[in-house]
Amino acid sequence: MKTPLFTGVCTAIITPFDANGELDLDAFARLVERQAEGGVSALAVCGTTGEAATLSPAEQTALIRRAAEVSDGSMTILAGIGSNDTHKALEAAKRASDAGADGLLMVTPYYNKTTQAGLVEHFAYVADRADRPVVLYNVPSRTGVGIQPETYALLSDHPNINGVKEASGDIGAFARSIALCGDRLTFWSGNDSDTAAMYALGARGVVSVASNLVPEAVVRLCCLCESGLFPEAAALNAAYMDLFHLLFIEVNPIPVKTAAELCGLCRADMRLPLVPMGAENRRKLTACLEKHGLI
Repeated sequence: MKTPLFTGVCTAIITPFDANGELDLDAFARLVERQAEGGVSALAVCGTTGEAATLSPAEQTALIRRAAEVSDGSMTILAGIGSNDTHKALEAAKRASDAGADGLLMVTPYYNKTTQAGLVEHFAYVADRADRPVVLYNVPSRTGVGIQPETYALLSDHPNINGVKEASGDIGAFARSIALCGDRLTFWSGNDSDTAAMYALGARGVVSVASNLVPEAVVRLCCLCESGLFPEAAALNAAYMDLFHLLFIEVNPIPVKTAAELCGLCRADMRLPLVPMGAENRRKLTACLEKHGLI
């Protein structure tokens, strides 16, 4: 049995920029502190929600290092290293380790994609050479390729592959994956809206976007699930389902960064090709935040 890198909530943390489009590391430090105060177990830094695709290697290193420094061991730091070039992913893994990451989040290769056999070799190549545990990230809606349950079963035997952020939304395939892998892989929900359902089938937490805004509520949801209190978890899940939905009404992280600005956490500035939220969707999101007492 592999010890999970974390259980409960891992926040897929946003990356704040200043008015000039540069990293706002002071605002980022405040966001990290807020997550620690909210009881979050881990942070996913430089992931999709953190706009890793438009960050330079130096910027990614700076964010990982600041997260590790501010967290000071209170939260597991999971660094995004995904690439469609296996060798670049390994280079990113080495930089992340040097910057203080505890684990490495590795998305499936996008655009050039690959076969299931290619996925096994891609992940194993990095896991063989990395000095931190690797967490796989399955999000076929973005990458165009998904990890099949049988592929998980093969990868679960690798001693340095710790678990999976499962964001396919395919609950049936997830159930098969759990059955095939047993305790050789830890699975975490990659979608806030799927957390309770996936917990009931064997997941051990969530890599959450919503916890950027409501860390205490998402932590509470996971605690209820860990305790087997699923009716209570279902009620809490239902109470926040409107927020979970609206945070993906446009491409992530447009809604969550807009919400962060509305809540006074940081600026909503993003790098192209991401653009400001549409007026009607912004109105809906604002009403939802007001309903939950966030603004």
